[in-house]
Amino acid sequence: MNAPSEAILVEQLRAGSDEAFESLVREHGGVMLATARRVLGQDADAQDAVQDAFVQAFRKIDTFHGESKLRTWLHRITVNASLMKLRSSRSRPAVSIDELLPQFLEDGHRTVGEKRWSDPGLVAAERSETRAIVREMIDCLPDDYREVVLLRDVEQLDTKETADFLGVGLAVVKTRLHRARQALRTLLARRFAGVTGC
Repeated sequence: MNAPSEAILVEQLRAGSDEAFESLVREHGGVMLATARRVLGQDADAQDAVQDAFVQAFRKIDTFHGESKLRTWLHRITVNASLMKLRSSRSRPAVSIDELLPQFLEDGHRTVGEKRWSDPGLVAAERSETRAIVREMIDCLPDDYREVVLLRDVEQLDTKETADFLGVGLAVVKTRLHRARQALRTLLARRFAGVTGC
């Protein structure tokens, strides 16, 4: 049996069809789970976020007007559910990343020279263990900075989409992303130098 067209599927969902909901889960569940895994990093949390996303999608199907594809709408709901899960599971006090940012002298030069990673380090960046370390260091960032990195660098939303998603201005996204990347670079340099933890 062929899957119904998107417009028919949406109408069936609005009518409360269980079969349409099952079709939605079959067609989009895998992609939504992959998205949630990229944001959350843990399978159990990702599965919970996807369940929440499907419940939200089913409840809010009347708000889907077809300006975007259903997949895009579901992606946004999934990312939002994942960020909510991330926020609720990490209710930790806000911390400053200032100590992780480069420091400059009055003449504009850095107080400590920027260390270049060697070519073997660049090759190692392709390995899954290094990706896991990068993910761990992203998790060390304060929420506002972590969310921007996840949306821009992991989910690859553009600056405007990220700003709209977070409800902040473009300049805020650009500033947070720049600071987050600088802090992440410092955290990674420390880790590759053998320092564990955040």
